[in-house]
Amino acid sequence: MPFDALEARDQALSDAALAQLFTEARTRNAWSDRPVPEALLRRLYDLTKFGPTAVNATPARFVFVTSPEAKARLAPLMSEGNRAKTLQAPVNVIIGHDLDFHDTLPVLFPHAPGARDWFADPAGRREAAFRNGSLQGGYFLIAARALGLDVGPMSGFDPEGVKREFFADNAVEPNFIVNLGYGTDENLFPRSPRLSFDEAARIL
Repeated sequence: MPFDALEARDQALSDAALAQLFTEARTRNAWSDRPVPEALLRRLYDLTKFGPTAVNATPARFVFVTSPEAKARLAPLMSEGNRAKTLQAPVNVIIGHDLDFHDTLPVLFPHAPGARDWFADPAGRREAAFRNGSLQGGYFLIAARALGLDVGPMSGFDPEGVKREFFADNAVEPNFIVNLGYGTDENLFPRSPRLSFDEAARIL
C-alpha cells in the first residue's frame, strides 16, 4: 500500500503538542514551589509503562523523592553543581534498572514460558536491563512533558552511594536522576545547537 502523506499528517500530533514535547521544551535548572500531587506521579508512571521494551521486560524502577527526609538522604549524593536545584525541585526521581527483571517475565511475557531462562547470563542480563531501562527513562521524560511537567535529567551523582541509600535491599542499579515539577526561566541556558540530519543520520 503506498504511503498516504495526508493520512499520516492527520494522525500526527499538532505542532503545539510537538513543541511541548520537543521543539520548545527545555531542561530546567530552577523550579517553582508549585507542588506535584501524588495522583499525577501515578498517572505519569501509568503512561511510561506502555513504552516498548524487549520481551516486555520493563526493568526500570522509579523512586519518587518528595519528602524533606528523603531529600536529605539524596542531596549529599549529588554533585556540587546539581545539589541546589535538586533540593529546590518538588520531586526528584531516581531511575534505575532491576538486574533481576527476568524474574517477572513469567507474568509480563506469559506466551513464552521459558523467557526467564533467556537471561541466565549475568552480563547479558545487565546489558538488557541497562538498555531497556534507559529506554523507559526516555519514555518517562516525554510522558512528563506530555502531562505538563518540566524535567531536568542529571547524571552527576554518586551511583554507589545512591545504590546503598535507596536500593540496598534489591538488585536495582541507579541509572540517572530527574528533577521534576514546574520549571522557571532562572538559570536557563540558551538552547544548544543540534546536529543536522545529514550529520547524524543516513538513509540506506
